Amino acid sequence: MTTAATAPPEPDRGDKGGVRTALAGLTTRGRSFLAAGVAAAVCAYVLGQSDLLRVGLLLAVLPLVCALVLYRTRYRVAGSRRLSPARVPAGSEARVHLRMDNVSRLPTGLLMLQDRVPYVLGPRPRFVLDRVEGGGRREVSYRVRSDLRGRYPLGPLQLRLTDPFGMCELTRSFSTHDTLTVIPRVEALSPIRLAGEAKGYGDGRLRSLALAGEDDIIPRGYRYGDDLRRVHWRSTARYGELMVRREEQPQRSRCTVLLDTRGISFRGAGPDSAFEWAVAGSASVLVHMLERGFSVRLLTDTGSSVPGEGSDGFAGANQESADAAGLMMDTLAVIDHSDGTSLSRAYDVLRGGNEGLLVAFFGDLDEEQAAVAARMRQRSGGALAFVLDSENWVREPAEAPQAFHRSEERLRLLREAGWTAVAVPRGAALGDLWRQADRERSGLAATGGPSGGEGRS
Repeated sequence: MTTAATAPPEPDRGDKGGVRTALAGLTTRGRSFLAAGVAAAVCAYVLGQSDLLRVGLLLAVLPLVCALVLYRTRYRVAGSRRLSPARVPAGSEARVHLRMDNVSRLPTGLLMLQDRVPYVLGPRPRFVLDRVEGGGRREVSYRVRSDLRGRYPLGPLQLRLTDPFGMCELTRSFSTHDTLTVIPRVEALSPIRLAGEAKGYGDGRLRSLALAGEDDIIPRGYRYGDDLRRVHWRSTARYGELMVRREEQPQRSRCTVLLDTRGISFRGAGPDSAFEWAVAGSASVLVHMLERGFSVRLLTDTGSSVPGEGSDGFAGANQESADAAGLMMDTLAVIDHSDGTSLSRAYDVLRGGNEGLLVAFFGDLDEEQAAVAARMRQRSGGALAFVLDSENWVREPAEAPQAFHRSEERLRLLREAGWTAVAVPRGAALGDLWRQADRERSGLAATGGPSGGEGRS
């Protein structure tokens, strides 16, 4: 993906503003020439030396002429920026392409190009461009990289123009900005079988009727352009008008990814913190489910869901998977801790009906919130929980035995409610825990534990 932005010329500020801008751009050399010229002119007037007066006038006029010419030509340079790609995972590089066009017929002098970037992306890039011929262009590029997700502005682009004598320097700031979106890292997950609902919401497949390509037995009236081979003659004879068979719309399996963003449930900060692991894990599961044909949504403890379009809030069949993934990745790129203390809002969203497969990433759970999370299992066809005890992320488990024991108690409570609950140790790989969850679910099903229908996910 690439984006481009072209900066239009800045508006003229008037003659007085232009004169002040030009004089403010005089370099040390230009100011020295001007001061020497004025001093020589004063001495020539006092001493009555006409030749010295000519030298003084030349010294004083030269920087002024350079500043005037440079100011008049500064609006005839156009700049553009292109990002490739505009959305990049954390830890990966993106390339920024800069292009300068000389839209006038006159050549430029030495150009110094500088782009503003946040310090997180690296040092501020600077380039020196040699003389650009009339109608010519120059292209340069630099790379940016961030280990922290987020949205980072690039720009404005600054261009410093100098005259051939080095008397004046003028800086032009273009008005356009671009935004680089750094999304969480996405880990590829292997297909496993998780508990889902037998009705087709959590079984990881489209309904068998839709897969077979059969027709819905409910007919509708004939419309111009319908294939005559689809005429339903029995209904035509019954209703007295031409009726055709309707094609059933494929019904996608559903998956809700719940991300706990409560500030009190996570400790630590930085790319290796527990919260960042949960965000990256949510992104990986969302992409994994979309690739396998699920209708998915991202739900947080605040009750807000993404994409949130339609009555159910899922990315429906009429919405491209790539668009849905991009929207959720953009949301995860900037998501932060919430001020909430409870998971009740998320539970209120889930208790409206069976929402298929539920994959949750929880932080620290006290006894009350663990009970709320346990009740969420009743509203889903299958439930998988990754529990991150942030106390064990900031300190070794041996240093916090009480916290480790509390975490085990919360896992037991979730498992008794029907969750497939997995503890997340510090630095664990999501792919390994994903397969561990499959083994635990298989073991639960073998012992006759609570489970629903199964589906490939």
